[in-house]
Amino acid sequence: MSLMASSRKAKARTPSRGKLTLAKPGQLRGESLRRVARRYRLQGKYKKAESLYRRALSIAEKYFGRDHLEVAATLNELGILYKYMARFGEAKRVYRRALSIMERSLDSGHPDIASLYHNLGGLEHARRRYARGEPFARRAVEIREKALGLNHPDVAADIAALAAILDGQKRFDESEKLYKRAIAIFEKEPGPNQYELAVNFNNLAALYQAKGKTGRAEQLYRRALATKERVLGENHPDVAMTLNNLAMLYEAMEKHAEAEPLYRRSLAIFKRRLGDAHPNARVVLKNYTRLMRKFNKQEEAMKKDNKKATQARKKVTVKDLKPEASSQVKGGLKGKTPQHNETLLRGV
Repeated sequence: MSLMASSRKAKARTPSRGKLTLAKPGQLRGESLRRVARRYRLQGKYKKAESLYRRALSIAEKYFGRDHLEVAATLNELGILYKYMARFGEAKRVYRRALSIMERSLDSGHPDIASLYHNLGGLEHARRRYARGEPFARRAVEIREKALGLNHPDVAADIAALAAILDGQKRFDESEKLYKRAIAIFEKEPGPNQYELAVNFNNLAALYQAKGKTGRAEQLYRRALATKERVLGENHPDVAMTLNNLAMLYEAMEKHAEAEPLYRRSLAIFKRRLGDAHPNARVVLKNYTRLMRKFNKQEEAMKKDNKKATQARKKVTVKDLKPEASSQVKGGLKGKTPQHNETLLRGV
């Protein structure tokens, strides 16, 4: 299985609420907590991030009231975290509350409202409910294009999110065009958009893999992996996602010896960072287990073939040997392309 994130899954969007002229002590403290929590989230340290986000939420509600934009901003970031932790019900609840606050406080075409629609679409993507997520993703693109123009990086992120949702519905031609459009926008300013580029390389690679374009898929997976390792570190869950996908590609290409260490590394990262019960950890474990069964079958087949060859040699006499009898013993099973692969996409 390859992992689709939202996903993810290009990245969950954080509203920019504009400048507030007079910062209260509670606001400064809440923003400081959110900043540190965001750093922990990006590092994949989700439990530490949750504790800080909850403290920031409590402070915002105390100083500003339950219906203030500061509260909405904190709820949105908490929703992003819950999605990554696969706590989807909690993510939906806080996203909905944040959207309700923003819709009462802002104009309907404000970009921050687009951020909430983007994230609600990403949540449905993470739950593999792609058709439900599509209207949210399209609404985000519509609002943001009107507010920021067609070539803004935030618009590109919304386009990439919609592409991942269409990808999940196997609407590959539509999603491929959107991935390429998003990448073209991000590549105009590659420095600040390295992570977004890596996400879209991963997702476009998964699309090419589904289309059977293995050469293109491998090239893009490797670009995504190198960028993620450089930007996020070698032990981040997003790195594990692309490791799984590259391993899955090698497995489909019957390069099992190359796939095995990638699955093992991906599984180790997910278990260490997210725990055994996380959906992504379960996906990679299923993939790794399937590959190990193939290894075992190959070994058994080789043993049987070797045994038959040995027995045949014992029975052969000199006069039995003929030039055409020198065919090679096949040493393994040529398996079919895996039927239960699931590519992990972090697109929304």
